[in-house]
Amino acid sequence: MTMPDPRPAPGSVVSPPDEPWLAREGSRLLDGARASFAQEGGFWWLGLAGRPDTARPRELWITCRMTHVFALGSLLGRPGDAELAEHGVASLLDVFRDGEYDGWFSAVGADNQPEGTTKAAYGHAFVLLAASSAVVAGCARAGELLDAATAVFLRRFWDEEQGLAVEEWNRDWSALESYRGANANMHTVEAMLAVADATGEQAWRDRALRIATRLIDQFAREHDWRIPEHFDADWQVLPDYNRDLPDHPFRPYGVTPGHALEWARLLLTLGASLRSLGREAPTWLGEAAAALFDRAVREGWDAERGGFVYTTDWSGVPVVRARFHWVVAEAIGAAAALRRAAEDDYYAAWYATFWDYARGVFIDQSGGVSWVHEVDEEARPATVTWTGRPDTYHAFQATLLSRLPSTPTLAAALRAGLLEVVDEHA
Repeated sequence: MTMPDPRPAPGSVVSPPDEPWLAREGSRLLDGARASFAQEGGFWWLGLAGRPDTARPRELWITCRMTHVFALGSLLGRPGDAELAEHGVASLLDVFRDGEYDGWFSAVGADNQPEGTTKAAYGHAFVLLAASSAVVAGCARAGELLDAATAVFLRRFWDEEQGLAVEEWNRDWSALESYRGANANMHTVEAMLAVADATGEQAWRDRALRIATRLIDQFAREHDWRIPEHFDADWQVLPDYNRDLPDHPFRPYGVTPGHALEWARLLLTLGASLRSLGREAPTWLGEAAAALFDRAVREGWDAERGGFVYTTDWSGVPVVRARFHWVVAEAIGAAAALRRAAEDDYYAAWYATFWDYARGVFIDQSGGVSWVHEVDEEARPATVTWTGRPDTYHAFQATLLSRLPSTPTLAAALRAGLLEVVDEHA
């Protein structure tokens, strides 16, 4: 695979979508996501045709993400989205929550019984995000959910000594998995910034900065801006973890360029959030955001065929060449944030390039209600890692991130009326 310059070639970049198009696409995504509503509680995994896959359990992370995006939809003034967000809040309190030991089950099945009883930081971070967005949107019972979620996270997942989140417990919190992961911590940073905006409690920003400092300013910097994802209980890097499962959806082997892009955006949000309060933001936040973006583009972007590979090895050679919709969605958000911070046409060009690829490859031209989730390196639909189209969160956020400032977080920004173009439903 030829590495890009990384600047796009002159004349090769089309104009990015305008703001009315972004508003329409975001609304279309939310309209399609309504099919995930589960009367029994929570939200279903959607199949390729955009219909619920009722053979699957209802996943905690999907229910949280749908609650979050419908809360954002309600803040955009979309009729019916507030009720869907409140359905999500009630489901998290009454269906997914463990009434005996507290915390949230990772999935529930028939008769709302848990399918597997482990309790993971990844899912609990999304409970924090969903609750925060719902609080900002004024959803019924959202405050109750956020109070419960913050208490559980601080008691069970936050390691004050390390300044990082642990990964996974058994049901009664008596056994903690020895694995530690960067993915859950990345989403914890996202959630903590949202909690800070919803509650005004600055300690959440301080915790987010501690996570970012360890994982990015320490570990990523030490690895030439390739982010280690997997660690043992003492936070020693496990470079060969899951070498035999390279396309794992949550814990793949090697380096994940999409996470570098996601981190780049979050670092800029964190820095902007600190400065908005009159606090000093570490200078390394901006340096790291640019370095992570550059590394991801140089080693992840296919200059010949377009698209980001899923993973590379530790020398930057692609391992899993499939392209996932969430990666280009995060690239869009990172380029938008860097363009805003640096006022550089370099990032504007990449922003247009990423949208050009997303619109040509992942947005279903046959009228599908969501984005294709996975394609192979020839841009043909694939289902090796992801089946169906369960996730609206990444694509929907991509339609908002260039239209909102880097801080506050999305729900708070919408509540404050900071959207550049009023949504057609407002």
